[in-house]
Amino acid sequence: MARHDHRNSRRRGKGPVLGVAAAVVLAGGGWWGYQAWSGDGPDEDPEIVAATAQLQRFLDDWAAGEPADAGALSDSPENAESLLTSVMTNLRPTKTVLAAGDGKKNDKGEVTVPYTAKLSIPAVGVFRYDSEARVVRKADAWTVVFDSPTIHPRLKSGQTLALKAVAERAAVLDTNGDDLQAASLRGSVDEQGKGTFGLEARYDKQLRGGAGATSEIVVADRQSGQAQASLTKSTAKPGKPVRTTIDPKVQTAAAEALDGLKVNAALVAVAPSTGEILAVSNRPAGGLNRALAGKYPPGSTFKVVTAAAMLKAGMKPTDVVGCPKFTHVDGQRFENQKQFTLPAGSTFRDSFAKSCNTMFVGNRAEVGGSALHDTAEAFGIGGVWDVGYTTYDGSVPVSTSDNDLAASTIGQARVQASPLVMASIAATVKEGTFKQPVLVPESVRKKHEATARLDPAVVGPLREMMRATVTYGAGHALTALPGEPHAKTGTAEFGGEKPPRTHAWMIGYQGDSDLAWCVLLEDGGSGGADAGPVAAKFLKSLGGADTD
Repeated sequence: MARHDHRNSRRRGKGPVLGVAAAVVLAGGGWWGYQAWSGDGPDEDPEIVAATAQLQRFLDDWAAGEPADAGALSDSPENAESLLTSVMTNLRPTKTVLAAGDGKKNDKGEVTVPYTAKLSIPAVGVFRYDSEARVVRKADAWTVVFDSPTIHPRLKSGQTLALKAVAERAAVLDTNGDDLQAASLRGSVDEQGKGTFGLEARYDKQLRGGAGATSEIVVADRQSGQAQASLTKSTAKPGKPVRTTIDPKVQTAAAEALDGLKVNAALVAVAPSTGEILAVSNRPAGGLNRALAGKYPPGSTFKVVTAAAMLKAGMKPTDVVGCPKFTHVDGQRFENQKQFTLPAGSTFRDSFAKSCNTMFVGNRAEVGGSALHDTAEAFGIGGVWDVGYTTYDGSVPVSTSDNDLAASTIGQARVQASPLVMASIAATVKEGTFKQPVLVPESVRKKHEATARLDPAVVGPLREMMRATVTYGAGHALTALPGEPHAKTGTAEFGGEKPPRTHAWMIGYQGDSDLAWCVLLEDGGSGGADAGPVAAKFLKSLGGADTD
């Protein structure tokens, strides 16, 4: 913004200067200052008034972040500019108030003017001190005599003011107590030591420590940066670490699985027995945490919930059902990917494993009314999850029309979920009951308890059908992997374009270990063909990691 030339404004008119004031705000949150001085009245020595006004101009430019202008008012412009730049760059005050007091003249005609400094520094508080400067008359002009003590009385030549952190910021840790190595969660800290993103921002107060100054202002050597004397004392307590449930082995495997992808993606893993979140990986790592807070149609991965509702209604995996090329509902046509069909005699298990949309739509009456919504509640959907971080916890509204119900059975319409929700669905099948996911256990006050429970008679068939998805269905990318993987694929339409764009999903769990997971590729094609290989890469990278 344009800067007001307060020096010229003070020189207008005739007679002695009786008062000066200036306010400056710099764009971008830089140095800010308001200064004021007034003489005692018209009987004051006009030389003292003029000398004091000159120092105030120097102080104004200092406070305004104009070290060159301030230096030009002194007898050592380059030295003044250099030291002022050093001090203000080191301290980075958000507000600066510099005010000259009543000057005194000696028998040589020199005027010594005291001044008060108040600098607001986030890591310290208000730094207040008193100093003074000499002002002399040279060639009919008043000049500030500059040396290091002009800026602070404790400064000597070759020294500056600086910040020294004394209340060390605590770390964000993984489940082993080591520094968290998860780009999607670790976050960032600004130059003032304040968390600005991720867990560093959410738990900033805890990590920084108790209320009070977290840094001291010190006199430091300009060459070495070594502190030589403390001018303030820290009052803050040390920060307390934030411990997460992230397993470094699982996290590394998740990050490696997303390497090389050309689309936005997410991978999240949880422990079914506890709900602990073992890995969170996003591509790209910054911005929206897709894995935990993304909001997407889950497509056919939601058929796990629909199948649970159908099983509860009395259907059995061995029931013979039709899987035609098309199913019509009130003029709306539903079809399978690439319009495939299944032969006569195919079962409910076959339609689940190969992800037949038309079978699920055609049997929607089995999950009519609030049945689908109620079954989703058994998987924790519809509640507010207290995870220790921002999450999107899914939504499965009660259907308002036959078309709405038809689309909902295959994870479209108004059904929405995050990758965390879908990983939790797989975990619920593995465990037999919903365990709310948790990332930062210490911060969780009350876990969400599912308002409904899965019938054991439903859980067994669900596990059987998710295993069939791998052994002979759409989850063929996992067929040769050890660990008895169970899975469900999903290809979710979005955007309303023709042909439709699709998100690629795969969810699953390991039969022989405490691990459930979800892979999402935004606008990434097909669940089986595109998300499947990423899931396989994750499980291969994980190798022999112990997740029990």
